[in-house]
Amino acid sequence: MTDVRPAVSVDGVLQTLFHSEQGGHEQVVLCQDRASGLKAVIAIHSTALGPALGGTRFHAYEDEEFPEEAAVLDALNLARGMSYKNALAGLEHGGGKAVIIGDPEKIKTEELLLAYGRFVAALGGRYVTACDVGTYVHDMDVIARECRWTTGRSPANGGAGDSSVLTAFGVFQGMRASAQHLWDAPTLRGRKVGIAGVGKVGHHLVEHLLEDGAEVVITDVRPEAVQRVRSAHPEAAVVVDTDALIRTEGLDIYAPCALGGALNDDTVPVLTAKVVCGAANNQLAHPGVEKDLADRGILYAPDYVVNAGGVIQVAEELHGFDFARAKAKAAKIFDTTVEIFLRAKSDGVPPAVAADRIAEHRMARAGR
Repeated sequence: MTDVRPAVSVDGVLQTLFHSEQGGHEQVVLCQDRASGLKAVIAIHSTALGPALGGTRFHAYEDEEFPEEAAVLDALNLARGMSYKNALAGLEHGGGKAVIIGDPEKIKTEELLLAYGRFVAALGGRYVTACDVGTYVHDMDVIARECRWTTGRSPANGGAGDSSVLTAFGVFQGMRASAQHLWDAPTLRGRKVGIAGVGKVGHHLVEHLLEDGAEVVITDVRPEAVQRVRSAHPEAAVVVDTDALIRTEGLDIYAPCALGGALNDDTVPVLTAKVVCGAANNQLAHPGVEKDLADRGILYAPDYVVNAGGVIQVAEELHGFDFARAKAKAAKIFDTTVEIFLRAKSDGVPPAVAADRIAEHRMARAGR
């Protein structure tokens, strides 16, 4: 699902919400609790397939004067992405997302999280929350004290714990599907894979690839993340930065596993990899990048398809978590990715467009 971010303004927010092709959201809730300092936005894009499911992002926006407007646009975009992700993951959930505004290192408190939980609870189950950037398992445990529609909790509190395990597993399945489509074998053995970002998801991905016989090259802005991987897997090679990684000779697969916007007008022309498949959200910096990749003969596995293992895991919590059952569902990312590549070929469109069409068809067919 392509990432479109209009100019930040009240008019822009309203245009996105009610009129643009990127809108169509069912509900947006602005939350404020003066006692705790909470300011948050909850966006529900669709409940056609079931209650909206998506994480809570805790983030300080650069616009110090009007951070709320930036937060609303971010929540709208992220919520829409979750609708598409959940649809293609085969979940009985629509898409939603929440943003708590502020620096979590400075303002996150138990009182603030409890206040946020009360706002989510007031939606009566239309929105189910989970972890995202800036929120963690222990935060969900706190929120759950006020809201039973909370996933991503610790095992001690009835949850599944860290969802990055199945996120990495799903990305690996997407890579296997890419290898099947391009090289006629669902394995990465003998392939060189470059991973940009070896944090929560990336370091698990390294393990899957090495076990499958791949050659792995890594980079991360945090030296401690690189060192953790190197300590466990000294065979993993290290490059200085992402720019060096994408230019690495002989690279078969490039895996963006850090920030969004990794595929842009600067990076696509110099990519040496034949496949892009990674865990980062919103990898396409703007509409048209998916065509640029296709024009260069680079196979793109849509990010919201292959990184759905995490949301599959947290969705399972609502039914009494069973890891084996969740992993079996995440394994189907392989089949979904193969289907998308075949649809893209038959329709003569990039895989990102084919993925959108399949997701939109499922939502339209199940709309209620």
